[in-house]
Formats: sequence, C-alpha cells, structure tokens
Amino acid sequence: MNGIMIPVILVAAIGLIAGLGLSVASIVFAVPKDEKAEAIREVLPGANCGACGYSGCDGYAAALSKGETDVCNKCTPGGNDVAKQVAQIMGLEAGAVTPQVAAVMCCGNSANVDTKLDYSGVHSCKIATQLFGGPKACVYGCIGFGDCVEVCPYEAIFICDGVARINPDKCRACQLCVKTCPRGLIDMFPLDTVKSAVLCVNHDKGANTRKQCKAGCIGCMKCEKVCPQGAVKVENFCAKVDYDKCSGCGQCHEVCPVGCIDLYEIKKHF
Repeated sequence: MNGIMIPVILVAAIGLIAGLGLSVASIVFAVPKDEKAEAIREVLPGANCGACGYSGCDGYAAALSKGETDVCNKCTPGGNDVAKQVAQIMGLEAGAVTPQVAAVMCCGNSANVDTKLDYSGVHSCKIATQLFGGPKACVYGCIGFGDCVEVCPYEAIFICDGVARINPDKCRACQLCVKTCPRGLIDMFPLDTVKSAVLCVNHDKGANTRKQCKAGCIGCMKCEKVCPQGAVKVENFCAKVDYDKCSGCGQCHEVCPVGCIDLYEIKKHF
C-alpha cells in the first residue's frame, strides 16, 4: 500500500507546486489591460476587414488607445454611429464617414462575352485565372466563380448571369471583396450621388477588346473629350472616372459607342 501511495503523493505535490508557480507567474508577468482599447473594441463591428488600414478591429482599437491615430471615423462598416461612439470614448471629434458601397465594374455576362474553354477545375476565380486567364474570352472581366461571395461577411454579393453583383442594402463597405477579386474589378462607389461609372477594366487595344467583349471599353476617348469637368481619363486604352470630379451630367454615357459607361445613383433602401 505504501508503495502505491508514495508515487501518488509525489505527483500531487509536484502538481501543487507547479500550479502555485503558474499562479505566481501569471501575476508577475501579467500584461496590463488596456481598458480604453477594450472599450473601443466593444463598439467596433468585428468584421476585421482591414478597411480602417489596420490589421483588424483589435489593431485599430489599440492604435487609437495608444495615440497612434486620432481619427475616429476609419471604420466604414460601422459608419457614423460607431464613429460617434469611438469619439465619445476618446474624447475627440467623430468626423463623418463617407458613405460608400462596393460595385463590380464589369458587363461580362453571357450576352457580351463568350467562353473560350470548358473549365472543370476548382471553383475559384483566383485559381481559374491561372489556366489561360480563365474560361471567358475576356481575360480582364469577372470570372463569376464567387470568391467575393465567399469572403463577404454581410451576404451582400451574388452571381447573376456569370457576373458578380452587389446588393447596396447589405453592403457595409468593408472592402474585403475589393482585396479578394483577382482581377481588381470591384471599386468603391459613392452613395446617394449620381455618378458615371466605367463598367470595364480591359486594357487591350480597341480591336482586341471588341473580340473579347461586346460591352468592353475600346479607348476611343469620346468620353474624355466630352466631359465638362475633366472627370474622365483614358489611360492604357481604358476609361476611368474620378468620382470626386464627376458631376453626373451623363454626357460620357451618351457618347459611349459600346455602352460601357453607366450613370449610377446607388441608394440604400432601408
């Protein structure tokens, strides 16, 4: 009996000593809590999207608490409500969050773009682009396999006729889809204002673009010449709109020979 009890007592004693040692170490080496950072973290939405420019909500909260930034309106998913709460905790001015929504700059649906191969690999845009630029004739357009759909935490993105589309009522401007799209097709578009948007990023010469997509920008520069605000510029055979300069007059939309420039007024309906 004694031969059994001695090892049991030794193990129990070692466990007790180790437990006491860990308890003392946890007190001695404890990292002080940053109560301000924790308070900020509580009001942030928790998307951890990085739209604020930091690693996530924890990173932004820590930066504010440590005084590395005094800008309280960097959280676009949280909007003005979160900015006000953060400002109240910090004792600073909230500032305004510019309302934006993501938009897919592509018209490459089945009516405009043909397929050049039958793809049977992994259903991923990123992977499909590595096989001859994807299954569609246009190597710049939306592949439509939904990498952006998978990454969106708000279920705001869906695939319609082979092209990703975004529901503005659900979009919170976290920009995760912008970072995920391998083609760089998703842009942030201002809300509640009328603006022109070029729904194409094809940088091939006009003749090649026409072979790939019926609604692709051919770089004819008619839009640039007619814009009274100088908001439209054609660079590398593709037009681009500066939303800050665009007045929404629609003249570029009217002269576009392929119809790749649309006049948008994106609103939320709730």
